[in-house]
Amino acid sequence: MGAADQGLSEDDVRAFREALAAGRKPKVVFTAAAGQIAGQVGQVVELTDPAESDEFVVVRFGRDELPFSPADVAVAPRGAGRKTVEPQPEPQPEPEPAAAPAEPEFVLDRVPAPRPAPREESRVETVEAAKPARRATKVAKPKGPAGLTVTLAYADGEWTVAAQQGSKALAKPYVVKPAEALRMVALVDVPGVHEAVEQILAAERAEAEQQAEKLRAELAEIEARLAELREAN
Repeated sequence: MGAADQGLSEDDVRAFREALAAGRKPKVVFTAAAGQIAGQVGQVVELTDPAESDEFVVVRFGRDELPFSPADVAVAPRGAGRKTVEPQPEPQPEPEPAAAPAEPEFVLDRVPAPRPAPREESRVETVEAAKPARRATKVAKPKGPAGLTVTLAYADGEWTVAAQQGSKALAKPYVVKPAEALRMVALVDVPGVHEAVEQILAAERAEAEQQAEKLRAELAEIEARLAELREAN
């Protein structure tokens, strides 16, 4: 059995993938496993996924591109040319008393041999193939309004609210009362935010109570001093 009858090896398939990646189309010759087209020459134009089908070697043969298995083709010998398959003429019946039935046209095992198309049809096919594929036009979506951002912030013992739409400031930060800030946060159903606000308010309340106690003590001291002054008079 010659090399042309053994099909493609894994190394041949790997070499074909590298050649296709480089833009080349390797030539192959059909083996006896391919049937009546054995000995014909074609070009490998693509290698599909072997996991999806055993026939993953796509060969251009004449005007067709057909899938074959690695056993159906082999590496073409150097200098081998492409052979085209032409329909064989019907044999002339021998003169006999009874007319011999006409033999069927020559066909391939896989697909019928391509018939030569009339000149006018070939010209039409060439023109249609030259036309670029029409690209689908994209429908422009209407532009929606810019996003709106409302920010509630706490810094230096004050609560502030600001609003901005896109890059335009709708409201510069202005001070709000702690009770108003708490009502705003109540609209946000996020436990972590509620806890953070409550901790801030608790710290402010404790600081305010300390200041109040200090002021009460100072006021009591001042009132006692005032009472002493009155008694002295």
